Amino acid sequence: MFQIIKEDGWLTPYEPDIQARYDRFNDTLNWINEEYGSLKKYASFHQYLGFHYDTNKKGWYYREWAPAAEALYLLGDFNDWNNDTHPLYAKEDGIWEIFLPDENGQQQLQHEQLIKVRIHSHGKVKNRIPVYIKRAVQNEETKIFSGQLWNNNNDFTWSDDDFVFKKNTPPIIYECHIGMAQEKEGVGTYLEFAENILPRIHRLGYNCIQMMAVQEHPYYGSFGYHVSSFFAPTSRFGTPEDLKYLINKAHQLGIAVVMDIVHSHAVKNIEDGLNDFDGSQKQYFHEGDRGYHPSWDSKLFDYGKDEVRRFLLSNLNYWMTEFHFDGFRFDGVTSMLYHHHGHFVSFDHYDKYFKEGVDWDAMIYAQLANKLIHEINPNALSIAEDMSGMPGLCQPIESGGFDFDYRLGMGIPDFWIKLLKHSKDEDWNIHEIWSVLTNRRAKEKTIAYAESHDQAMVGDKALAFWLMDKEMYFHMIKSDTDWVIERGIALHKMIRLITMSLGGEGYLNFIGNEFGHPEWIDFPRAGNDWSYKYARRQWSLVDNSNLKYEWLNDFDQAMVQLITKNNILSQSHANQLNMDTQNHVIIFEKKDFIFLFNFHAKNSIPNYKFNVPSKGKYKTVLNSDNKKFGGHDRIDEKVTFESFEENGNVLLQVYLPNRTAFVLKKG
Repeated sequence: MFQIIKEDGWLTPYEPDIQARYDRFNDTLNWINEEYGSLKKYASFHQYLGFHYDTNKKGWYYREWAPAAEALYLLGDFNDWNNDTHPLYAKEDGIWEIFLPDENGQQQLQHEQLIKVRIHSHGKVKNRIPVYIKRAVQNEETKIFSGQLWNNNNDFTWSDDDFVFKKNTPPIIYECHIGMAQEKEGVGTYLEFAENILPRIHRLGYNCIQMMAVQEHPYYGSFGYHVSSFFAPTSRFGTPEDLKYLINKAHQLGIAVVMDIVHSHAVKNIEDGLNDFDGSQKQYFHEGDRGYHPSWDSKLFDYGKDEVRRFLLSNLNYWMTEFHFDGFRFDGVTSMLYHHHGHFVSFDHYDKYFKEGVDWDAMIYAQLANKLIHEINPNALSIAEDMSGMPGLCQPIESGGFDFDYRLGMGIPDFWIKLLKHSKDEDWNIHEIWSVLTNRRAKEKTIAYAESHDQAMVGDKALAFWLMDKEMYFHMIKSDTDWVIERGIALHKMIRLITMSLGGEGYLNFIGNEFGHPEWIDFPRAGNDWSYKYARRQWSLVDNSNLKYEWLNDFDQAMVQLITKNNILSQSHANQLNMDTQNHVIIFEKKDFIFLFNFHAKNSIPNYKFNVPSKGKYKTVLNSDNKKFGGHDRIDEKVTFESFEENGNVLLQVYLPNRTAFVLKKG
């Protein structure tokens, strides 16, 4: 019996289904090993396809998989964009090839030359960007993308060989977008991020960054989720060497770098994407409606096709080996796993995980992807964005699972936004808060977060803006007293601390939200006259010691460092000590630390008694009411709280101010 069934008896009727998905994976892996020798060799398609210089034969090979094409021609700067002087020749299995020998000791293809491939198929001729190109650039005037030969790998030397993000380290993730990370109204760069933003992240205490929008995408406003060139780091932010510099510097600071990778879909563009590359309309993607995601307006991969699977797995191999990424956050896993993509589906019965609309090919791909990632780097992080709650998603494959390391706690931020939008403070249900933050599958690790980029996009607002809204424009000077801002700052700190400490085995924050970055995110588009005003981070707000943003930033730093230095998230579940619905009080214990939350709008309670697990003396180690965090200094942090016995119970007695959270440590 699989381990996931032993841990969840409700899965017993589905043992044949779990066995079937394990057998499918195992059969596929055995076939790969027989045909290719290993999974890693299978996932090395990028080392054969694309552009490669042969030092023995002295010339460039270019190979492309285009099984339905009738003819292919290479054209670019090297031949003055001549359409028919450099034909490719058909090989086996739909692969085309051309060899360009050196001429008079000079390579025909040179570093930074623009390049495309001309494809004849089904009576149509189209110039396309080579699929495995390592760099694509956009013409500023025409806005058209072209491939660019990049042969500059020897110009960068890594110095991060001793960096290891240990497997059992709870990831405290700083989600970021390189382009919008600077304060200027424009596009930030890899180098600017390395010099200006990494030091901030390091000071705050985050041990991991999750980089969005790395893969090349034609529309900046897609947030990087409509990928066109999967092997090309976006040229908007700089060169591949600039990206390597950023990752190398992060590693030197002890920060892991996870890539937000998009293998759930691709841009539908024909000019600069994979769509209809060989003219068949079914090369990389499913044919017809099954190959189109109506909500995302994008194309869906055919995970059952061998060449597509090799393309995607090779992509993982490439980013890890060439750029030293420490793992991936997989976007849109729910969309991958089900034919219905999770749209308008309530996952209220186990049948929906095993019997209804399940995409077995996508499941095999997800399992192979995780096996490959952990073969390349046993300490790598693999995080699934899944809202379905698929059983076993974060369990080992041999236990009946998929071997993701973590899943995102997607219900948590939705809950906080819903609570702030629709409930008065006095109507908050502390049992519902506890339930939402602790409701996760046993032995499947969760990344908790109060908000990510999703919650701050146009049409929604950041958590701080939900709490304080327009008052942030007028009352954020420290000397200015305003009840809306006071409430907002108090709850912002409490929501983030209870989410981090109770909601999972890891934590995520979106760039700038640690200090309550105001407003929303809106990338340049026709509807805003292509403005960058809301596609940036206003660091001057937090750097101004006269503004209240500094309080939130300093609390976030103290919170993160307390949690990380004491490894508090390594204890999965908290020990509930007290739930007081009348006073909106939640108290729990983790690793000899006691977390106290009073969410009540008015009730500050003197001599508040509650049970503790053991006798001892307790000291305050974090206090949201501290004046340096924008509080009122109602808690004397010099006081030592000593337990006492009453009616056979071990108790503590404290002063518990309203809208305050504080943490006690047993000494």
